[in-house]
Amino acid sequence: MGKLLLESLAQKIKTRKLCKAVYKTLNQKAKFKAELIFLSAEEMQRLNFMQRNVDSVTDVLSFPTLDGIRNKILSPNDCITEMEGRRIFLGSIVLCEEQVKKQAQEFGNSEERERDYLIIHGLLHLFGYDHMTEEDKKEMRAKEKEILALLGVVEE
Repeated sequence: MGKLLLESLAQKIKTRKLCKAVYKTLNQKAKFKAELIFLSAEEMQRLNFMQRNVDSVTDVLSFPTLDGIRNKILSPNDCITEMEGRRIFLGSIVLCEEQVKKQAQEFGNSEERERDYLIIHGLLHLFGYDHMTEEDKKEMRAKEKEILALLGVVEE
C-alpha cells in the first residue's frame, strides 16, 4: 500500500511537470485543470467503440471541453462556462496502461517515457491540436518535440 501511494505521488509530480512544460510551450497564462483516467484494454476498446465507432484498443483518447482554441492564449473570461474554481477545465485524457506497456516494448521506450509522451499528446489535443491532416500532424509533432526537449528528453 505504501509503495503504491508513493508511485501515485511520484506519477502526480511527474504529470504536473509535463503539464507545466506544455503550458510553457503554448505560452499559456491562465490556470488549467485536466482529468487523467487510466482504463483497462477492455474498457478502452469499449470507449473507443462508443466514441469513435472503432472496435479496437487504442493508447489514448482525449475529450476536450473547448473548441477552436489551438494557438490561442486563454483567459478565464473567454471560458466562463468551463471554469472549475479559478481553473479552466480543458477536458479528459484517457490512457490504456496495457497499451502503454505494449507500445513501450514495440518502440523501445520505457513505460514511463511512453506514458509521458501520451499524456503530452493528450494535453495537446485538449488545447485543440490534432493530426487529421498532414499539416496538422506536422504542427502537433513539432509541439511534442519542443515539449520533450524542454523536459530534457532527446529523441533518436
